[in-house]
Amino acid sequence: MGKQELSKRLNWEKLSGEKAANAEQNLYKVFDAAFSGTKYILHRKPKHLKNLYANVSLNDSILAEIYNPEIDLTKTKWGISPDFAIENTETKKILFGEIKRQDGWVEDKQPSAGRGNAHERLCKLFTPGLLKAYREAGKIDDQSILPFWVVFEGDITRDPKRVREIAFWFDVYDKNYFMWRPSQSGALLVEHFDQFLKKYLD
Repeated sequence: MGKQELSKRLNWEKLSGEKAANAEQNLYKVFDAAFSGTKYILHRKPKHLKNLYANVSLNDSILAEIYNPEIDLTKTKWGISPDFAIENTETKKILFGEIKRQDGWVEDKQPSAGRGNAHERLCKLFTPGLLKAYREAGKIDDQSILPFWVVFEGDITRDPKRVREIAFWFDVYDKNYFMWRPSQSGALLVEHFDQFLKKYLD
């Protein structure tokens, strides 16, 4: 493909990034309004987990096999940055959150329309190390709930394969995700939080 043709192509990463930014902004606005005058606040891109990995101890045999430079812990940011976090300012309990916007297989589209992997990237949250870190940072010890909430947006919320896939992953923790479908208002998002998740922050 020539230079001219390439320049005419849509930059998929840029486009998907813009879509994700719009999704985040919508969620932020909804909760900023809902939490106004309450004990709850919404953190945008919280930094609570920004340096999770730099202090991980490795045994000498592993250190001998890897590149092992001096690490400046005051500058290193080896961690994760969730999309949002909801905090109860009285109890200091925090629920961390991710926004996953993705295309999907719906009417007038081919099954290949659901080929994105934004939803797959959330699977790291289920790892033993991150579950422990989220529980410790957010002070959510109750094992009947996960210490994070994932909000899905876009056609993935109506994709017959992806919706089943996500339901299978979360299993009994079905309150820890929300399919914010295109036709739904922000009130339903807040209602889900109020009904199923808020009590774990009290």
